[in-house]
Amino acid sequence: MSDLIKHQFATLKGRWLYSGALTLGALSILFVLFWSTFYSMAEVWERSETFAHGYLIFPITIWLIWRKRHTLANIPPHPDLRGLVLMGLAGAGWLLANAGSVNVIEQYAFITLLIAAVWTLLGLPFFRAVFFPLMFLFFAVPVGEFLIEPLMGVTADFTVALLQATGIPVFREGTFFSIPSGDWSVVEGCSGLRYLIASVTLGVLYAYLTYRSWKRRLLFSIAAIIVPILANSGRAYMIVMIAHLSDMKLALGIDHYIYGWVFFGLVMMLLFWIGGFWREDDLPEPADSVSTLQASDIGARRPILPMAVGALLIAGLWPAYAAWLNARPLPYMPVLQVETQGGWQPGTIFTTWTPHWVGADRQLRRAYVQAGRQVMLDLNYYGTQRQDAELINSQNFMIKQKDPVWSNIGETVISVQIAGQAQQVRQAKMRSINGQRLLVWQWNRVNQHLTVNDYTAKLILAMDRVRLARDDGLSVLIATPYDDVGIKVASNTLATFATDMKPAIGRALDRVDGK
Repeated sequence: MSDLIKHQFATLKGRWLYSGALTLGALSILFVLFWSTFYSMAEVWERSETFAHGYLIFPITIWLIWRKRHTLANIPPHPDLRGLVLMGLAGAGWLLANAGSVNVIEQYAFITLLIAAVWTLLGLPFFRAVFFPLMFLFFAVPVGEFLIEPLMGVTADFTVALLQATGIPVFREGTFFSIPSGDWSVVEGCSGLRYLIASVTLGVLYAYLTYRSWKRRLLFSIAAIIVPILANSGRAYMIVMIAHLSDMKLALGIDHYIYGWVFFGLVMMLLFWIGGFWREDDLPEPADSVSTLQASDIGARRPILPMAVGALLIAGLWPAYAAWLNARPLPYMPVLQVETQGGWQPGTIFTTWTPHWVGADRQLRRAYVQAGRQVMLDLNYYGTQRQDAELINSQNFMIKQKDPVWSNIGETVISVQIAGQAQQVRQAKMRSINGQRLLVWQWNRVNQHLTVNDYTAKLILAMDRVRLARDDGLSVLIATPYDDVGIKVASNTLATFATDMKPAIGRALDRVDGK
């Protein structure tokens, strides 16, 4: 019996060497097939301090798996066909994200493909045993920038509320506010996103290593989300108060960032110190029923090579189709021209503000006048959307952060009446240092659909592109001057202009897209 057990363990060791080598080879090929996706992640790690931790995620995952090597060695590798289903779904998701140029979803789909490949080639018991290390890979995806504006709002609300509670008078416009000692604004760097991302990543890892109860792990992870948001708001208030009490001599410039990081470091140390009172790392990991070695498992053999070939074929279909889509030639497009209509005549540009839309195939920026009213029209048309030439892009915005002249003092989505129909537009109020104010309306048209929702626009684009339907997109932006009491008048001006010029814009678009 002893000789039989030794033989079975030798057999298992041989299977692990073969299966492990084949799995590593398959994962390496997946990195090659989806290199552009991995590289897009690495680019963000390189240029953004917020996501620089991405370099560490893969090594940490490997280390977490290596810690469990003695347990994993007793789990016979069993290829599992169910993993192929997840690979297929992840591949389809990757294709849609690639067609819609949604990098975050594309990157999540790539990570899911890697995880599904491990499940497919090594089996569900192994997948369960390394569930957390594999899930930790998702922290490599640089995601979270969509939280910047909400976090900026939370920081501004909290700071202004504390200042008022302290007895300091505050005048606020959007994320800009003034107190007797000076003017302040909550910009991207004040949102606390960097603190939040770092806290969540460290907090989840700390919870996994320190606790054995999933309840404690979950509660600490939630605390790692809430604490940095509150701490960042307190940090902003503290910096404003230090500057206010020092007659604007301290907490400015480099001091601003030093105080912020020191405060954040103290908060994280306090969080981990408190969490250490309930640590359980001296206890063994919970027993895993799948880690029990059985002779019948050792003797069972399933062909892993055909599974590996099938997995790679399924994974390779999606980048091949995406490459074919991207290789299609661009259609011919004439110059974008809009006829004057409704009494509107060409005028001179009345503002130095310029919206920032990049990569458009055709652009038109022109001013119009009618009975003393002024409107600027800015059209950006994308004939065939592709990477860096797409309607919905993080580089397309009304104003850049820390613009030396212009400030966006309020942006929201509202419903307006255009040509007798209700339509949603993205409304923004712009203010320059020389006192000029602009009311701006912006909306998108994707394959005849009008929308201001970026997610809807991306989904329509992705589905149309994959189905080989028209995948053009148009950004329509109109702006007019206003004063403190003239918002309603300015809104009426924009509504009238949009109603009068809508047919002309539609005809211009028909001539350009040829559809």
